[in-house]
Amino acid sequence: MSYALPDNLEDALNLRASGDWQIIAGGTDIYPAAVGVPVRSNLLDISRVHGLDGIQATDSNWRIGALVTWTQLLQHALPAAFDGLRLAARELGSVQIQNVASIVGNLCNASPAADGVPALLVLDAKVELCSARGTRELCLSEFVLGNRRTALRADEIATAILIPRQHEHTKTHFLKLGGRKYLVISIAMVAAQIVVDDFDRITSARIAVGSCSAVACRLSTLERVLIGLPLGPDIERAINREAMPELHPIDDIRGSADYRVQAAVTLVRRTVASCIECEQ
Repeated sequence: MSYALPDNLEDALNLRASGDWQIIAGGTDIYPAAVGVPVRSNLLDISRVHGLDGIQATDSNWRIGALVTWTQLLQHALPAAFDGLRLAARELGSVQIQNVASIVGNLCNASPAADGVPALLVLDAKVELCSARGTRELCLSEFVLGNRRTALRADEIATAILIPRQHEHTKTHFLKLGGRKYLVISIAMVAAQIVVDDFDRITSARIAVGSCSAVACRLSTLERVLIGLPLGPDIERAINREAMPELHPIDDIRGSADYRVQAAVTLVRRTVASCIECEQ
């Protein structure tokens, strides 16, 4: 096993292209998994690479660097559109983990229960991927391919998350169901963004669910159903399991597949209701 700690992106990318290296930043996923097991991978620690930290705003997007931790996100002055992501940040692990774990690392770990994915999906986030050959951007929905699988190529490093600038009044919300408040893998979690026009009708809906399929996903079927509905009881009636064909949960120790779907329906209703309350 080899361990490398480069301080610039060029060196990091050259190392990445030179062999089989596992990338770490905070290390909050790989180190606990290695307890009692010999570490056999070559570790490429990017935690000191210049230029991968910080949150910057441009005319078109917000850029969250690969080394930005969940605590740094919580401390940064971000617009209301990030409220759902901030709620997810508070639910992730413990404060100690939030202080070290990076947001990009949460995506690269590609757990079906990754807390950051649903909240970033409703923000239409993209992942910036760099190699010695150049830079490309992938929609988050195209980056996470399955349980512990991503579209990251063997010579690439995920260097940032790119989030399009949202309308200044955009509101988002996030809810998570688990066996306890902290240090828990979710049974189901939901993020939503709802926009209501001056006539109290839904004009835009983005809803994502995690822990209820191999990959957290947008509920595109339900989103289409909700658009055009007036505020009132029709919205709650429209949110039902038949409107969520994208979900394919499993049975495990945390809950049955049927329970997960029921939980998702309840969480979606509550999350959508919270977004609408913020809009009014």
